[in-house]
Amino acid sequence: MVPRPSVPLQKEPFVPPTPLPPRPRPLDELEQTIAARVSSPGGVSYTSQLLAGGVSRIGAKINEEAAEVVEAAAESGEAGRQHLVREASDLLYHLLVMLRHRDCALADVEAELARRAGVSGLDEKAGRTP
Repeated sequence: MVPRPSVPLQKEPFVPPTPLPPRPRPLDELEQTIAARVSSPGGVSYTSQLLAGGVSRIGAKINEEAAEVVEAAAESGEAGRQHLVREASDLLYHLLVMLRHRDCALADVEAELARRAGVSGLDEKAGRTP
């Protein structure tokens, strides 16, 4: 057997995989779903029913969910923590429905929070106009 001359292996340069596009945040996805219900209110949809009921119906659900958040917050342990997260999710959903009903977007709320950043809550509240 004749020995073969050794040939150095050519290494291919490392090319990192193309990253997947970032997935939208869940609140953004939910806001888009709610907006779709506004543009196409037909069909059986809880969101469409809430929107058709206006401020009074959506507001009643916000009040109900806010009370449930407080009740869940008083529960102890991991089960209580998980219950709080579920109830807070319900409250956020209903708030997003109300915002959309009033032609407001989550970005409007984010801008308001950014405006308040670094300002004492007491000072901010005192400076509000009725």
